[in-house]
Amino acid sequence: MKVYFIGAGPGAADLITLRGAAILGRADMVLYAGSLVSKDMLAHCRSDAEIIDTSQLDLEQQEACYRRALEQDIDVARMHSGDPAIYGATAEQMRRLDALGIEYEIVPGVSSFTAAAACIKAELTKPEVSQTIILTRVSGRASAVPDSESIALLAGHRATMCIFLSGPHLKKIVADLHLHYPDDTPVALVYRATWPEEKSHQSTLGQLLAEIKTSDWNLTTMLLVGEALSDHVPAESSLYAKDFTHIFRVVKKPKNI
Repeated sequence: MKVYFIGAGPGAADLITLRGAAILGRADMVLYAGSLVSKDMLAHCRSDAEIIDTSQLDLEQQEACYRRALEQDIDVARMHSGDPAIYGATAEQMRRLDALGIEYEIVPGVSSFTAAAACIKAELTKPEVSQTIILTRVSGRASAVPDSESIALLAGHRATMCIFLSGPHLKKIVADLHLHYPDDTPVALVYRATWPEEKSHQSTLGQLLAEIKTSDWNLTTMLLVGEALSDHVPAESSLYAKDFTHIFRVVKKPKNI
């Protein structure tokens, strides 16, 4: 018996890894949060698998599912949205599995921040502009953010920032970002990247709130901010430059005539 924590990706059913889809195709029991993971993902499951929506279950009730699977000696696929390593609430489950002596494996997935970047066709790192990506969020009812990781403090790096679940807090986030980023800093809002209802809005930090109705972006919204989002950054990586050499590509010098 084994539990597989599978990154279900940002939403689209074909943005799961081959490994994750294969495990879903053979697991006897599948746990998934129906409020976060698209039901389309269940197409990868066995037709006779026991499928349990955990959105209304507390941790003890989920542990009971693992205990029952252990008694029945069956494998469990536990799907988490995006990648299990980011805001996945997996650590507490793994502690309980350790206590029960149940083996588990983690299968990574596509995170919503990379899906959001793909949605707006952006590269989040650009030479001489930003080589750092900060993944963060604001405090919510379920999980508090340490004071030392506030948006206002992190913004001081002027790196590319990807702020998860930002919708309900947009006014406060924009005010905190303004402490360090100039008005003309590019920003993008992406709602439910890769879902059928996906939508995005690109603007600048100074203009964003005047252009949108904040209540339209309340749920499952990612805010991207940083100069790297600009289409007008002239700096380019040297990686593919004609005169750049490395162990896989040696530039041939012209022969002297």
